Amino acid sequence: MDGAVELTKNNKNLTLNIAFNYGGRVEIVDAVRQLVADKVPANKIDDKQISARMYHPELPDPDLVIRTSGEYRISNFLLWEMAYSELIFSDVLWPDFRREDLFSAIEEYQHRERRFGGVGE
Repeated sequence: MDGAVELTKNNKNLTLNIAFNYGGRVEIVDAVRQLVADKVPANKIDDKQISARMYHPELPDPDLVIRTSGEYRISNFLLWEMAYSELIFSDVLWPDFRREDLFSAIEEYQHRERRFGGVGE
């Protein structure tokens, strides 16, 4: 991990988030608990209030989530943050996932119409 941090410390155009021992449901519960601790009135709670209390509110929501290993589930990962993410499912196992696999996923993503919950043209 130290090597990856050092190698990418000057990158500015991509956010790579690796989560160890993380659960999206627990993150949402923790955010709600923080709202209660902050004494936010129920009628003032909205998506911005919740987002501000997630583990890393400064990080942008992911545009693309790649699920490797042939699994077709999101496995409790970034449940709140990936509401409008594009999902790509790859049969390649994570240890075998290479540059070519990433480029293929990005190419597929580039051909998608992003609607963010709206209706297409």
